[in-house]
Amino acid sequence: MTGWSAREIPDQSGRTAVVTGANSGIGYVTARELARRGARVVLACRDATRGKAAEERVRAAAPGADVQFAPLDLADLSSVRAFAADLPGDRLDLLINNAGVMALPQRRTVDGFEMQFGTNHLGHFALTGLLLPRLREAGHGARVVTVSSGLHVLGTVDPRDLNMEHRYRRWIAYGRSKSANLLFTHELAQRLTAEGSRVVAVAAHPGYAATNLQTAGPRMEGRDAAEHLAELANRLFAQSAEEGALPTLYAATAQDVRQDDYFGPRFEFRSAGVPTRRAVRAPWTRNDRASAGLWAASERLTGVTYDWL
Repeated sequence: MTGWSAREIPDQSGRTAVVTGANSGIGYVTARELARRGARVVLACRDATRGKAAEERVRAAAPGADVQFAPLDLADLSSVRAFAADLPGDRLDLLINNAGVMALPQRRTVDGFEMQFGTNHLGHFALTGLLLPRLREAGHGARVVTVSSGLHVLGTVDPRDLNMEHRYRRWIAYGRSKSANLLFTHELAQRLTAEGSRVVAVAAHPGYAATNLQTAGPRMEGRDAAEHLAELANRLFAQSAEEGALPTLYAATAQDVRQDDYFGPRFEFRSAGVPTRRAVRAPWTRNDRASAGLWAASERLTGVTYDWL
């Protein structure tokens, strides 16, 4: 994988991809590069204005691309259900669970879940369950790619306090939500394997990439100094969104991807264009008991069941 770049993405003609959070950052780059290789791409975004603007930007970057915006708010399960019901066509080849929030002040989703756990994990858990029958129809080559973070090492999921109702700490909440992404991928991969499905479930993380994730929390609280500091750190230390998107694109398109792989830089910092399976992964993210317990809780909380797995 040394030196791998977006130029090596194989032809995606005839394939359909859904990319959540595709209006900016890593999600936008992922959608753009898949469109450039011929995929039909659905930009699943919460904000209609920014989503439609991203659609136009992709069209400009990839003339003739088959791309469209569709509204999706992962913090509202009714929006998740509506998106899945309204998605045209019967076939889906790639689901890129990219959207996320990071280190926010304590907030709740529409359905009452802690915002980071509800958006980063539960929203994507529900979306994947609702779209998985279409991925099964696509068969060989179909993938679910869930974007985690090296900061998942900040904490594992606490089954006794999934919504962090006791002593909320924003960075621990973020770490737990990203651990949940990896536990979800682990459990989904095991269930797909047991069923004999050709759908592959993998995860990726970008390393430290300059996106709006770093500034969203301070902006919500009106902490101008913290927002400016995050912007400065992005300029001085972070890699670009183009570099940060490479692990996701590799996970979505490379030929040697296996169930439950985790692609990204070896540590949290820069990927330097070299996705690797040896990205640091906390041992608890492959714990069968923990992944099964989170799965059961997620089905109960979202009302989305994977009955066929």
